Amino acid sequence: MTIEALRTPDERFKDLPGWKYTPRYIDDLPGYEGLRMAVHDEGPKENGAPVFLCLHGEPSWSYLYRKMAPVFLAAGARVVMPDLFGFGRSDKPVEDTVYTFHWHRNYLKALFERLDLSDVCLVCQDWGGMLGLTLPMDYPDRFTRLIVMNTGIGIGKSPGPGFEAWREYARTHPDMDVGALLKRATPGMSDDEARAYAAPFPDQRYKAGVRRFPAIVPTDPDMEGVETGKQALKFWSQEWSGESFMAIGKQDPVLGPGVMESLRSVIRGCPEPMIIEDGGHFVQEWGEPIARAALKRFGMG
Repeated sequence: MTIEALRTPDERFKDLPGWKYTPRYIDDLPGYEGLRMAVHDEGPKENGAPVFLCLHGEPSWSYLYRKMAPVFLAAGARVVMPDLFGFGRSDKPVEDTVYTFHWHRNYLKALFERLDLSDVCLVCQDWGGMLGLTLPMDYPDRFTRLIVMNTGIGIGKSPGPGFEAWREYARTHPDMDVGALLKRATPGMSDDEARAYAAPFPDQRYKAGVRRFPAIVPTDPDMEGVETGKQALKFWSQEWSGESFMAIGKQDPVLGPGVMESLRSVIRGCPEPMIIEDGGHFVQEWGEPIARAALKRFGMG
């Protein structure tokens, strides 16, 4: 089946503050042939260096990791930051119905296998965690560390009223102003940084993923992804044996301390979280001290 998709013009990504990474493009992932994915892949590839797989959420893209990636790279690690389809510099299917839980999860698995990653630290937040936290159970010998921030696992329950309000807002704002949203959630963000977050979306046609993701969070028992989430929960509570680090943006009204403490309770061996007192949902905007603390926890910095 051919999927109609849009490709954001390159010029929209010129001169973004704090961002110096050029993507490699992959357009032949099995089952996704013809859709071009942007993967920012930095650092050593051949010497067995540890890998930090950084997965963004909605409506952001890999730009979200611009304050964490340099810390990981300085420690000698490889940093892999893919843009999910519908976001960043990756292609953007125009039909909302294309975006389903397993459609996204399966291309992340295809990418993981294509890159043949090992000794991986999963770094995730928002949908990067909703999807990413279901991956290690399929590759338990490949994932060794976890950095988890303001996210959850979909097991058929709503995170609460804050999430329901966000879902309704996304439903009723099909041409959501992404830059303004990020700026509201991140005090001190510059206009140029907000522009960088808006760069992937020249107009409403490019925003199917932005509109769709809140609707498909597995909050009801019969939704796609619930069984996968339950399997992942079992993995993290019973089988996970790697190192973990959790950071929480305290001001997040949707996936804040309460939701994150619940998640921490099911991640085997997860220590007390790092609380970012003024941090919001997009806590990677406070990412440099988080990355440094995580590396110290792992004995890498």
